[in-house]
Amino acid sequence: MFLYFSRLFEKYRTPIIPIAVFSYDAIRNEPSSFTLSFPFGDVLDFHFFSVELRKQNWRQFLRTDNPVAAALLGKMGYTEDERVELKKQFLRMLVRLELDKARQRLLIGFFETYVKLSDEEEQQLRNEVEQMKAKEKEQVLEFIISYEQKGKIEGREEGAKQEKRQIAKRMLMKGVDAQTIHELTGLPVTEIEEMKQGNSK
Repeated sequence: MFLYFSRLFEKYRTPIIPIAVFSYDAIRNEPSSFTLSFPFGDVLDFHFFSVELRKQNWRQFLRTDNPVAAALLGKMGYTEDERVELKKQFLRMLVRLELDKARQRLLIGFFETYVKLSDEEEQQLRNEVEQMKAKEKEQVLEFIISYEQKGKIEGREEGAKQEKRQIAKRMLMKGVDAQTIHELTGLPVTEIEEMKQGNSK
């Protein structure tokens, strides 16, 4: 932490409050100071604030208007039994924050990286959302549906890419040149050349 602080201070020459955010999956006891000592005495005694996310109660951040807090809910302290409730409250938080679409996608993607519900949990989430008041229910369901559709589209796109790669490999085996394969499949020439080298090994 001291190294980051010193580099920032050297660059900006302005007072900086050093804060370290720890996002480990397990609870740890992290230090909040750095000391450099010699037999003849201490030459550095650096202190900083530390935030260990796993020690934070996620429910305490639900009423904040900070998008970062929303994104970090999935790294805070929660039990396995709270996973569905955690995601439901995260989505309600997004509705209240009224962010633009790009930021919404960013926060949902970050949250989903760390809190991936099972199919059974997703169904439980939907059932609980159905019990919300009409307007809020509609907005939360919109998040859920749009993210599911995004996942399906990405899945189809990845499937199409894989199919193109398989076609390209078969064409390479028949001696078709990389430029022609590129024109027919749309795959980058560099990727096709890499496939060609892989086939020749």
